[in-house]
Amino acid sequence: MEDTTITVRGMSCNHCVMSVERGLGQLPGVKRVAVDLKAQKVTISHEGASPSDDKLRAAIDDLGYEFGGRA
Repeated sequence: MEDTTITVRGMSCNHCVMSVERGLGQLPGVKRVAVDLKAQKVTISHEGASPSDDKLRAAIDDLGYEFGGRA
């Protein structure tokens, strides 16, 4: 399993954390999502290749947050 860390802007509370964890956890190959609310970072544990930036951006946009790129 590999980890990819990204920046997600706009999260402000535990509800945001749960939404991001649930939303990104549904992407193919993703096994675990850990959110650091204070740092606005999300670590995605996945099997195989990391989800593409386009897929990450689309999923995060759908959740109402802003994809800040890979950390």
